Amino acid sequence: MHPALLPDDEHNRRLVANVHPADWVNPDPAPRYNLVVLGAGTAGLISAIGAAGLGGRVALVERGLMGGDCLNVGCVPSKAMLRAARAAAEVRRGRELGVLVSADTEVDFTKVMERLRKLRADISPNDSAMRYRERGVDVFLGEGRFTGPRTLEVGGAALRFQRAVIATGARALRPNLPGLSEAGFLTNETVFSLTELPRRLAILGGGPIGCELAQAFARFGSHVILIDKHDRLLQHDDVDAAAVVRDALVRDGVELRLNTTVSSVARSSEGKGLKLQVAGQFEQITVDEILVGAGRVPNVEGIGLEQAGVAFDARKGVVVTDRLQTTNSRIFAAGDVCSRFQFTHAADAMARIVIQNALFFGRARASALTIPWCTYTDPELAQVGLSGESAREQGIAIDTFRQEMRHVDRAILDDATDGFVKVHVRRGTDRIVGATIAAAHAGEMISEVTLAMTNGLGLKALGKTIHPYPTQAEALKRIADAYSRTRLTPFVQSLFRRWLAWTR
Repeated sequence: MHPALLPDDEHNRRLVANVHPADWVNPDPAPRYNLVVLGAGTAGLISAIGAAGLGGRVALVERGLMGGDCLNVGCVPSKAMLRAARAAAEVRRGRELGVLVSADTEVDFTKVMERLRKLRADISPNDSAMRYRERGVDVFLGEGRFTGPRTLEVGGAALRFQRAVIATGARALRPNLPGLSEAGFLTNETVFSLTELPRRLAILGGGPIGCELAQAFARFGSHVILIDKHDRLLQHDDVDAAAVVRDALVRDGVELRLNTTVSSVARSSEGKGLKLQVAGQFEQITVDEILVGAGRVPNVEGIGLEQAGVAFDARKGVVVTDRLQTTNSRIFAAGDVCSRFQFTHAADAMARIVIQNALFFGRARASALTIPWCTYTDPELAQVGLSGESAREQGIAIDTFRQEMRHVDRAILDDATDGFVKVHVRRGTDRIVGATIAAAHAGEMISEVTLAMTNGLGLKALGKTIHPYPTQAEALKRIADAYSRTRLTPFVQSLFRRWLAWTR
């Protein structure tokens, strides 16, 4: 069984029956396909079902589990885990809200993980081989490899195509760290197979995966040590927002080791020892498990890109134009294999561009996408467009409006006052160029800003929008009101006073 699908229980067997059924028989290939899709993660699934829905003859090839990382080892299992961790934190804080709970409340980690596996299996029919076959897609399970500019082979069958899509995704980066492989370690591909809670857990990498799982495991009761070589967490996010997440992790008991590198790992009778280097000094810590969350690398090896005439880089992935076309004009790419935006929703959006450009000679551009992202810690951190730092680096003059959540009524009532909303506009205008939200529901709130940016709406439009009271999203309304107040210059105010005096 795939390592991501341990233990071998009823839920994982149900998942496998959907996403890689053992009795699956590949169809006889059509003489020629309008579109052949290599990889059945989000980008591949959307490409295939979208093209088939438009009447195209489509083949979908997957060597592993349909649904890709998102369903099997990413978004779905991680968010199920985070929900349980949030529940544990809420129970422990119950007394602060007047809810009397037992002081010795414990987490049943085995039950947490069983629920995770059940929910993953419940969702899996959406990405199943059977569903895609029923929607008119020829599903081929097996190793797919390009054998030429217009052919791909899988299971001894040759698939000829007019257009193709590379959607093979990415995988966890495995650091070349002495002793790590011998000691054993977890990645996102194996951590959700745990059935017992590690008493001591080291997490390598302070990015989104590292921060989310560090907080979750700490809330479950693990002693978590989060190690990162940089001086702060979440390097690609707003500095102030990253600090909000840092403080939340520390409050939940996560031990942060920043400006720290791991030089080697060794297993002993006491556990797994990590030799840390900090400011030229060495230190030893011992843990029960090591989780590596230090980045991802694209899946470009062993799929015949050279034979297809597709240029690629082992770290950056498949080389594409702004229209997601590779160096072979008949082959496109979408998702993590070619993009720095390694998110499920970004892969979905890119797949829709591929359908337009590959099948209808469209000219849709990936650079035109407005892509938000969210780290699902508690509070969450969401961002879209430019941060203040990136705007300054690009020489873009901006005005920034900020609203602290501690002044928003619903956040006060929810006891969720940590964080803020920060919106950047082009100086002297209401045109939004970026926003950062650190708040309990930041992932939901950011969509309002993304909608405005996508449709060319400014802060004035947000100000005209009636927001239900009380909601945390009212923070955005307050941001818009703050902008409106800047338009009331002393000259404008003097005109108003004269008008009012004249109309008495």
